[in-house]
Parts: sequence; structure tokens; C-alpha cells
Amino acid sequence: MPNRTHLDALNAVLADYFALYLKTKNFHWHVSGPHFRDFHLLLDEQAAELLATTDQIAERVRKQGGITLHSIGEIARHSRIKDDDRTNLDAAAMLTALRDDNLTLASHLKDLKEMVDAARDNATSGLVDSWTDEAERRAWFLTESLR
Repeated sequence: MPNRTHLDALNAVLADYFALYLKTKNFHWHVSGPHFRDFHLLLDEQAAELLATTDQIAERVRKQGGITLHSIGEIARHSRIKDDDRTNLDAAAMLTALRDDNLTLASHLKDLKEMVDAARDNATSGLVDSWTDEAERRAWFLTESLR
């Protein structure tokens, strides 16, 4: 059975996912330029993937007897993904910020992986592997879109 630290780490990752989802959706709504359609669709696809993962993470916390995040305020307090309220970003700046955030998320997931493996939480460990691969895939797509 995971300890409190284990569940806190899952909730921190959950907060990161919510923050990255909203940032991705924001950029989806506001991207413009010659590749608008491609970027608009890419960011919508990535946002949907992020949102779907939030449910998996929250259910993993609950299955282990924990309590998940309750509010936007709680998400803001726990997320390590920084907001970006600037209104003048061009598409390249948006994609660069999201690429960097996905790489940050992948790093946090690798830290979580070590923790869940130490706790012998095999089910969460397998999920974290998938989530890490998805974060790295999103970063790769964003990197390639910037070329």
C-alpha cells in the first residue's frame, strides 16, 4: 500500500496535467499564422490526451485510498507547470513553451516512476511508463512542428 508521499506525488502529477491541459487548450484557441490549421488540430489532440489522463491519475489515487484534488486553487498550489498569461505569443513561442512543459512533465513522471517502483506499486508503474511515453511523444511532435 502506498504511503502519503506516494499519493501526494500522484496528486502533484495530476495538478501538472490539469495545468498543462489548460495551457494547451488556451494556445489551441489563440494560435494563428500560416500553419494555423495544423497547429490548431495538433494542440486540440494533445489537450484531449492530457484531459483523458487526468481521470486515470485521479482514479489511481482513489483506488489506493487517497483523496484527489478538489479545486482550481488546489491545482494551482500543487502544479509545477507555470501559467502563461501573455496575449502576444506567436505560434513558435506557444509550441516551444508546450514542448518544454511536456519535457518537464516527463521528468516529473520519471521521478514518480522511481517512487512507485520503490513502493512496489506495479499497476501505477505501468501507467507511468505509458504517461511518460505520451509526454515524450507530445514533445517530439511539438519539436518537429517547430522545424
